Amino acid sequence: MGEACEDEAQALRKAADRLAKWTCEEALPVWTEAGFDGKTARFLEALEPETGAPADRPIRARVPPRQIYSVIAGGSLGWSGNWWEVANSALDRYFADFFDAGPLAVKSVNASGEPVDDGIDIYDQAFALFALATAAEAIPSRRDEMSTRAAAVLQALRDGLSHPLAGFEEANPRVLPLRSNPHMHLFEAALAWEALEPEGPWRELADEIANLALLKFVAAETGALREFFDGDFNPAPGDDGRRVEPGHQFEWAWLLARWGRSRENEKALASSRRLFEIGERHGIDKKRGVCVMAIDDDFNVVDPVARLWGQTEWLKAALLLGEMSSGAERKRYLASAVRAVEALERFFDVPVRGLYRDRMLADGSFISEPAPASSLYHVVCAIVELCNYCKNPDACR
Repeated sequence: MGEACEDEAQALRKAADRLAKWTCEEALPVWTEAGFDGKTARFLEALEPETGAPADRPIRARVPPRQIYSVIAGGSLGWSGNWWEVANSALDRYFADFFDAGPLAVKSVNASGEPVDDGIDIYDQAFALFALATAAEAIPSRRDEMSTRAAAVLQALRDGLSHPLAGFEEANPRVLPLRSNPHMHLFEAALAWEALEPEGPWRELADEIANLALLKFVAAETGALREFFDGDFNPAPGDDGRRVEPGHQFEWAWLLARWGRSRENEKALASSRRLFEIGERHGIDKKRGVCVMAIDDDFNVVDPVARLWGQTEWLKAALLLGEMSSGAERKRYLASAVRAVEALERFFDVPVRGLYRDRMLADGSFISEPAPASSLYHVVCAIVELCNYCKNPDACR
């Protein structure tokens, strides 16, 4: 087995070096200069890939916490920029702009920090929790503050949006359909906080969401994970209830594998492997070699557009499942990871280095549009996973 994966391992090591360099020398400099207003400490929503100019768009609540994660993670990759100063100032601005009215983040603000949409989306709260965990670990002097804020967010979600079965409603009064996607990111945040506060409420939250996913989100008959649900977390009526996103098969595979390994839960591990199989077999366009946006529950492609983020989740899942396997099975996963890297890097071919394309059409061309700041988190997270994987001498055998 020692040499079985050497070709794949060598390709991944080279990719790790290449992508870490891209992050530190190209992506983070442009996103913390052109994509960050140093005077106000606000991250911008998007940049034009041809010029690097800011796009005139409201700033969504998911952007600041994702960018805070990205700059902190960049520090772990060796970025020479002042991640500590950027993260600290951006945290303060994020709290002032998005949490002025209470413990939950509003949806969006303008360039002056005034609310554009003061609604509440649990998806945004998940990223608040994730960034708070990232900052708590990286900035010890603010750990207690981050913990207190995170507890307040979780309590507000529990008080206002708890679902009677498990998980959370979209709104109160109820709004349908319910979605698996916000739960996925709450799951990610819960795992991050559990690592910091194993005796806190986070383990319970992670278990609750994992079990909800295995019971309701994952279809028993196919093993595929659906996106939209009725009020009882049964598939939503019509096409919504049949929607399956390959990128989310990979993302849930990564999360359930992490949780299943920590809990020694074979059902979760088996589901993770099945989700990956569905994503790879039915969600990778053979001609373009990229992860497409959506298939249905019969595994027919219904949206052939390929998003940048889907490629990153493919890579993360392939790496983790490769790490957890051996022999020929590991070789298959690592070969898939190599293909995911190739898919990902196709999106980086833009005039302004460090930016990227977001959407590839069925013919392989890209939509001309601003590069969304929100995608950097996906890319950096995948690169961190790749670099960490390649540091493990046993995993690359």
